[in-house]
Amino acid sequence: MTTYALDSNIISYIIRENGDVITRYHEETGLGNELIIPPVVYYEVQRWLLAKSLYSKKRAFDNFCQNVEVGNFDFAVWNKASEIYADLCKQGKLADDADIFIAAFCLVNGYTLVTNNVRHFENISGLNIVNWKN
Repeated sequence: MTTYALDSNIISYIIRENGDVITRYHEETGLGNELIIPPVVYYEVQRWLLAKSLYSKKRAFDNFCQNVEVGNFDFAVWNKASEIYADLCKQGKLADDADIFIAAFCLVNGYTLVTNNVRHFENISGLNIVNWKN
């Protein structure tokens, strides 16, 4: 069994009912694989929906969150995020803090990240990434 951590762009596709992503979502859950929302992703989606007054999409997101766990950060995630940041600095390849936290959450918990923004995460060592959009 695989646990997939969903990036904000994938959740956006789900609440907009994008055919490719919805099909893959149903395939994976049908196989018994689990989904989780990293806490920073919850924040990213929630803030965007509220800022844009997209209330029908917010209701869809709220309904989705009733069926998918929203995770938590612990000290292991914060420490891993610090290590990722330091490694990227040494390589001269920085990433947004939100992406670093998402990656750390996945690495600490052994989750596979589902994103359509693969290039945001490609320099993070050991991170398992899949793209349900292509």
